[in-house]
Amino acid sequence: MSTLVGRLNKKKERDLKVLGDFVSIYCREKHRSDEKDAFAVKDERLQQALGDKRLHLCADCIRLLHHSTAKLLLCKQDPKPMCKKCKIHCYAPGYREKIRDVMKFSGLYLVRHGRLDLMVHYFV
Repeated sequence: MSTLVGRLNKKKERDLKVLGDFVSIYCREKHRSDEKDAFAVKDERLQQALGDKRLHLCADCIRLLHHSTAKLLLCKQDPKPMCKKCKIHCYAPGYREKIRDVMKFSGLYLVRHGRLDLMVHYFV
């Protein structure tokens, strides 16, 4: 993953932060009883992009976040569109549906809990 970090720019850093936040919310609310592990990131810049706090996720959400991070960093489109508006669907089978569920659930969760500041991502 560290070789992909060179592809980080400000927009991708912001997208990565939102991605980490959304997966974290989804995992915390939907997988309450599952055993959680820290999301391991070896690169300091990638860790900074994900945020100050360490994410603790279940095994399925860790796999999803690793996959999503790789796809975000590998995106060749410039500027990178939102995945839901992209004509090229690069997620592996199963992951696309899962990330849609995560984004829908977490977005609605944030709106219901008054965290509209985190929804700015969709309008920038």
